Amino acid sequence: MWKGALDLGLAILLAGLEVAALVAFWFVEGMKKWAAKGGPVPGGTSRFLMVLSVGSTLSALVGYGSSRADLPVACVSQSVVAALLMSLLLLGAGTECGERINRHRSRRRLRRERRRRHECHSEGRSPARDPARRGRRRC
Repeated sequence: MWKGALDLGLAILLAGLEVAALVAFWFVEGMKKWAAKGGPVPGGTSRFLMVLSVGSTLSALVGYGSSRADLPVACVSQSVVAALLMSLLLLGAGTECGERINRHRSRRRLRRERRRRHECHSEGRSPARDPARRGRRRC
């Protein structure tokens, strides 16, 4: 009887603490963004990913510890919380990775276009003397 109540109480308490910690983190990050008047806050994504990775790791460790202590409800609740945090971590990391790839591609495209524009508008050079301009002109 006592063990079942302890198990259920720990499951509710630990899950509630983790949710409260995430809400507090998002509130603080929102305040930083508000203080920056909606502009970007340096390091916001890395802090978000770090909090999610540490949170999911600690949830998994607590779940393992509660399984060793023969508390099945707490173990299952911590496993569910760890899985949710890990899925948020993967979504956040995937989104950030996609944004970085798109930013890199657009920068490469802009550099290539600027280089072509510069080559087309440079006058006084002959293609025979300029080793970078062998081949057809693309103007």
